[in-house]
Amino acid sequence: MADPNAFRNQFTFSIGTIGRDMLYTLVSMYLTFYLTDILNLPDSTFVGAGSIMLVIRIYDALNDPFMGFLVDNTKSRFGKFKPWIAAGALGSAVFTILFFTDFGLQGAAFLTVFTIIYLFWEASFTANDIAYWSMLPALSLDQKVREKIGATARICASIGLYAIAVGIIPATKALGDAAGNVQKGSFYFAVIVAVIMVSGQCITLAGVREPRNVFRQEERTTLRGMFRAIVKNDQLLYAALSMALFMTGYCTTTGFGMYFFKYAYKNTDMFLVLAAVLGPVQIAALAVFPRFSKKFSRRQLYMGATILVTCGYVVFFFSPMNMIFLGAAAVLLFGGQSFIQLLMLVFLTDTIEYGQWKLGKRNESITFSIQPFINKIGGAAANFIISMTVVIAGMNAAVTPADVTEKGIFIMKCSMLFLPLVLIAAGYLVYRIKYKIDENTYAEIVADLKARGDIRESPVGTVEEP
Repeated sequence: MADPNAFRNQFTFSIGTIGRDMLYTLVSMYLTFYLTDILNLPDSTFVGAGSIMLVIRIYDALNDPFMGFLVDNTKSRFGKFKPWIAAGALGSAVFTILFFTDFGLQGAAFLTVFTIIYLFWEASFTANDIAYWSMLPALSLDQKVREKIGATARICASIGLYAIAVGIIPATKALGDAAGNVQKGSFYFAVIVAVIMVSGQCITLAGVREPRNVFRQEERTTLRGMFRAIVKNDQLLYAALSMALFMTGYCTTTGFGMYFFKYAYKNTDMFLVLAAVLGPVQIAALAVFPRFSKKFSRRQLYMGATILVTCGYVVFFFSPMNMIFLGAAAVLLFGGQSFIQLLMLVFLTDTIEYGQWKLGKRNESITFSIQPFINKIGGAAANFIISMTVVIAGMNAAVTPADVTEKGIFIMKCSMLFLPLVLIAAGYLVYRIKYKIDENTYAEIVADLKARGDIRESPVGTVEEP
C-alpha cells in the first residue's frame, strides 16, 4: 500500500539540506581561502592551521561510529534521529559564525582558538550529519523510493553548494563594502548562512514523518556490537573504501577552484561564471537520474559516470585558458560526479539491510556514520593536499597572480586534476570487483528479512505523530 507521507517526506527531508550544504561548503571550500587571502596568515601559521584541520578531521572521523552508536541507542518521543539533528544544527551554526569572527589573534594564540572552534564545529556537524542521513533508510525500503528521496536531497544540496560557490565572492564583497572590509563581510555572510541552515533544518524536523512498527524492536547496541556492525559488514567496508577514494579526489578538485581561477586563469570572476553553469548541470543530472535508473542497472550507471568524469579531467588538464574548453570539461566532470555521488549514497543505504540480514541487527546510524567518516577523511586529505600545494607552488607567498611561475601552475594542475582522476578510477575498480549488492540481491535480502520477521510492511497511518 502506498505511503501517504511519501511526497511530504521527500520534500521536507530534502529541503533541510540546502542550508546544510551552504554551511558545509562555506567551511570546506572558503575557509582555507579566507585564511590565506582575507586574514593573510603567514606561511608558518597557515601550515599550522592546515595541519590542525587534518588532525582534527581524522580524530573526529574516528569518533563518528561512536556518534552513530549514541544515535542508534537514543529513545525519545521524537524518535532517535531528530534530537541529534536539532542539537547538531544549532551547534554547527554557532561555530561556523565563530570561524569567521576576527578575534585579532596571531601565532600560537590564533592556532589555539582555531583548534577549539574547529573541534566543536566538527562535533556539532557530525551529530547533525549522521542523524540526518541515517534517517533516510528508515523512510522506505523501496530502492526506487530511496533513489527519489536521495536525488531530491542531492538536488537541494547542489542548490546550497552552488549558492555559496556563485554567491560567496560578490556577497562578501558587497557586505564588506557596507561594513568596512572583506573580513567583516565574510562574518556577516556566515551569519546569514547559519540562519538559513537552522531554518531549513526546522522544516525537516517539523515535516518528516517516520513510519512506525516497520522494524523489529531490538535491544540496545553494545560497544562490541558497534564494532561488529562495521567490521563484519564486508559490503559496507568495500562501499566505504570506494567512497573514500572518490571523495578525496572530488574534494581536492573542488577545493582548488578559486586558486585555479585566481592564479592560472587570472580572473576570479570567471569562477563565478563557471559555477553558475555547473549548478544547473548538476541539478539536471540529479533530476534525470531516476529516469536513467529505470533503464540501466546501477553498475552500468556507475561505469558511464566514471567515463564522463575521466573525459572531463583529461580535457580540463590539456585545455588552454579558454572558458569554452574549460566549461565543456567541467560539464563532463561534474555531470558524471553527480551520478556517482548519488550512487554512493544508495550503495551505503543498501548495506543497512545487508548488515541486518547477515548480523541479525539493524544499525542505521552506526552504518551511516561511515559517510561523514569518509567525507572527513576525504576532506582532510584534500585540504592537506591543497595546503601543501599552495605553499610548494608559491601561491601563498605570491603578492600577485603573476608572481606564480609556470612550474607552480603545473604543480597545481597535477594536484587538482591528475591525482584526483587516479583516486576516482581506483574507487570505481574497488566497487566493480568487490561490491555485490545489486538490485536482485537486495530484493532477496529484504524478502528474507520479512520472512524472518525482522521487517514487516507498515500499515497506512502508523506514522510518527507531529
